[in-house]
Amino acid sequence: MTEINHGEFTDPWRGAKPMTEAPWIHETAIVKDSRMGAWTAVGERCEVFSSDLLDYAYLVKDVEVFNAEVGKFANIASSVRINPTNHPMWRATLHHFTYRSKSHFMADDDDDEVLEWRKQYRVTIGPDVWIGHGAILMPGVSVGTGAIIGSGSIVTKNVEDYAIVAGNPAKVIRRRVTQEVEAAFKRIAWWNWNREQLIAALPDFRKLDAPAFTAKYDAL
Repeated sequence: MTEINHGEFTDPWRGAKPMTEAPWIHETAIVKDSRMGAWTAVGERCEVFSSDLLDYAYLVKDVEVFNAEVGKFANIASSVRINPTNHPMWRATLHHFTYRSKSHFMADDDDDEVLEWRKQYRVTIGPDVWIGHGAILMPGVSVGTGAIIGSGSIVTKNVEDYAIVAGNPAKVIRRRVTQEVEAAFKRIAWWNWNREQLIAALPDFRKLDAPAFTAKYDAL
């Protein structure tokens, strides 16, 4: 067997240039008509359109996001699709030549009615959410604070705070924490802490489980 070390990682998590407060966007990614908060990252071949990535949210690679708000500290794994656009099922054809007519040289304008209709179905993702590899979040769904979406899941309905869901369609597997711990997390709202507070609490983030962490900080 020959030991192999080939190539270099290009993301800020695995040995590339460290992250900064300014958003990090891989050179192969596309970000249009969107806003990004501090310490955010968009990895290789991601596409982000008409969306907001709040502080510390990151997309690993091959993620597509349209018309969504991605909450603080959201963890979006590779190949996730957020808000795949609907087609006008009420029309005689589903094909986009009827509303992207300029691209097909059929008209001098596009049909803004369909494009505006799509914008009504914005996806909202709360803070501290983990979305596993290859999951799909359908138009208009909301994912609550602290929720987990299993890899390969198709989310067709809203996901409650701190729920763990998986499957097609995604269904609740269990709760991430007890109701008491959930309530304490919401009172603490650590995702709104400033950077100095986060750094000061880093040893506890590393060492304490959720019940112990909330017991300590909910008492302050």
